[in-house]
Amino acid sequence: MTYILSHDLGTTGNKATLFSDTGTVCASGFSPYPTHYPRAGWAEQDADDYWQAFCTATRDLLAASKVEPGEVGAVAFSAQMMAALPIGRDGFPLRRSIIWSDMRSSSQASQLEEMVGGRDVYRITGHRLSPSYTATKAMWIRENEPEVFASTSVFLQAKDYVIFRLTGRAVTDYSDATGTNLFDVNTMEWSEEILRAAGIGKEKFPEAVSGDTVAGGITAAAAGKCGLAEGTPVVVGGGDGACATYGSGITDSTEAYLCLGTSSWIATSVVGPVIDEEMRIGNFALFEKGKFMPAGSMNAGGGALKWFVDSVLTGEEDTDYDDLIFKASQVAPGARGLLFLPYLMGERSPLWNHNARGTFMGLSMVHGRNEMIRAILEGVAYHIRSIYDVFLDNGIDPEALRILGGGARSEVWCSIIGEVLGKPISLLNVVDEATSVGAAMAGGVGIGLFSSFRDAAAAIKKTKEIEPEKKNTATYDRYYPIFRKTYERLKDVYDMMGEV
Repeated sequence: MTYILSHDLGTTGNKATLFSDTGTVCASGFSPYPTHYPRAGWAEQDADDYWQAFCTATRDLLAASKVEPGEVGAVAFSAQMMAALPIGRDGFPLRRSIIWSDMRSSSQASQLEEMVGGRDVYRITGHRLSPSYTATKAMWIRENEPEVFASTSVFLQAKDYVIFRLTGRAVTDYSDATGTNLFDVNTMEWSEEILRAAGIGKEKFPEAVSGDTVAGGITAAAAGKCGLAEGTPVVVGGGDGACATYGSGITDSTEAYLCLGTSSWIATSVVGPVIDEEMRIGNFALFEKGKFMPAGSMNAGGGALKWFVDSVLTGEEDTDYDDLIFKASQVAPGARGLLFLPYLMGERSPLWNHNARGTFMGLSMVHGRNEMIRAILEGVAYHIRSIYDVFLDNGIDPEALRILGGGARSEVWCSIIGEVLGKPISLLNVVDEATSVGAAMAGGVGIGLFSSFRDAAAAIKKTKEIEPEKKNTATYDRYYPIFRKTYERLKDVYDMMGEV
């Protein structure tokens, strides 16, 4: 038996999963680490916490599974993206990593906008210019911590740092590279134009490779720390979005997938980036050179329902999610004329409006808790359709949608989404494990256990198909334009509120 050990370095901690060579989960564990918030809008993590979480989770997993270190054929990674972690010439971090949710570098984003132009940045990188990405974070360090910047040998992402500790090699993969706002999706090289405008030398970024690349073997020193065998192949893997794409079994554009978690995104797999004229979606490279994941993300998917339960229903005894959703399902489609705009944290694709806010529209005396919950479920589905419409505008029309994440456990919500889109919904034998599975696929392909990612994807099985009810789709087709128009009519109001 050859085992693949995958590590998913998320925002709250590291999930380690041990897979057999047939794709079966043998054991899993989680090692948390903190996020530091020095100031409003700032978010940082200590890179040593990544390393310690990796070592702790690995040792605990081997002990619990009774798998010998020599039986692990490869270790591979999935991780959070878009950070700026400066590493010194001695190989040690120079400061905490500025992670994806940190928004301190908005003024640097404005500088790049002036120097390069937002539309040109999108054309080059496949992404809108944003302080979410690595580029402006690195610029912030250059301007505010010049000694740190001058001492920086390379900027790494979370998984790249652990790989560096394991092998001594500084490397990243194509998916993480395309999450920096610095990588040219047309040439698959670091963009000289944007780097020059940002005032950052190309040498400060690592080589970008395919996700199935073996970065090297685990060194003796690292093996002594983490408990794996010296020489164990370390496969690069990728960012969480790319890993989820493979982990959902998506290998081409005949199907798309929705990750319905606290935040949510819809994506598929295509050859070449999808450069939308209105810059409404982003493009992350996949592990295989030339393949991309066009994606649209929303800030509050499952988080919208959690907000309502935690903040509005607080103090009520009946707050079981399954029961609440069941009762909401007894309300007819359309929620008796009630709409909900799920913009509780502003919104990303396709609106890109940080001033947008959550809104119930159409409230009357006939509406109660069940109608409001139904409206939330439908509102999230309507916004997912608005992202899907961008795919359609660009000639991408998947036949069906696979659903991952915590929301996939609710067949009611999955059915609503399918009916709003008018598409069949596929439930899978992976729910929360897709990113770990995707990393394991990269590991298996990297060491030759699988001949290709398509071969590896055969392990992803559909457990249920949900066909949309045509009469419900017809109802949602009537409400959807009202949902879209409601946002357009409120857009100026949201901007005015943002100025108060």
